[in-house]
Amino acid sequence: MTTTDQAAIRREVFRSNGNAPVIAIEDLHKSFGSQTVLSGIHLTVSRGETLAVLGRSGTGKSVLLRLIIGLQKPDSGSVRIHGQDIAGLTLDQLGEIRKKVGFLFQHAALYDSLSVEENVAFPLRHHRKNMSTSQRGSRVKELLAEVGMDGGVDKMPSDLSGGMQKRVGLARALALDPDILLLDEPTAGLDPISSAEIDDLVLKLQKEHHMASIVVTHDLHSAKTIADRLALLVEGKVVIDGTFEDLQHSDVECVRDFLSHS
Repeated sequence: MTTTDQAAIRREVFRSNGNAPVIAIEDLHKSFGSQTVLSGIHLTVSRGETLAVLGRSGTGKSVLLRLIIGLQKPDSGSVRIHGQDIAGLTLDQLGEIRKKVGFLFQHAALYDSLSVEENVAFPLRHHRKNMSTSQRGSRVKELLAEVGMDGGVDKMPSDLSGGMQKRVGLARALALDPDILLLDEPTAGLDPISSAEIDDLVLKLQKEHHMASIVVTHDLHSAKTIADRLALLVEGKVVIDGTFEDLQHSDVECVRDFLSHS
């Protein structure tokens, strides 16, 4: 049985247990001019499942995330979230979908001029206008405590280490109680200890919130730690989709090459 067959069986197990795909990507293509970035991507993620998308720099991993939340449009193919093809949605409808998606950017992308508290409160101010000031403050403190940053409410982003900024970014990503979490290189630029702490935090949050998660990374150790499945992108295609053990036992040359250089 091939690793592709095995991955298909695991996906079917999720579905048979009532876990229909929250995210379904079908035959996705994206090019920029003459450069083909994604060429026929097929991926699914169910509730409670974490998929790590691996690949070297420039393989289209971050482009995939932008397509999933509608920041860019595919040339062909579809991205379905809860069964809805986001390409056919109005801006208002897409906005409603995005409220269900938490996004941790590669460099946390905190607003430099806002405090930690104000950064986490930002989505609440814009999308939970019925919240009182005290309710919003309580929610922010709860979120920061959840990621181990309850002591940094009044700090500015410039006062934080890279790992702390990622924690605050995660708190902000969880502000609207999303059922989808997208993580773009969550351990990039961090030392090994901070990377391990972020991995542990992601695992804890996934266990508590039971989200459908996609993490884009070139960090194989991190992917092995936090993901149920790993998909390797090479030249715009998914060459393998399975467990870490599937990758280890693969006889596909590009998979072996990736593992030996990671």
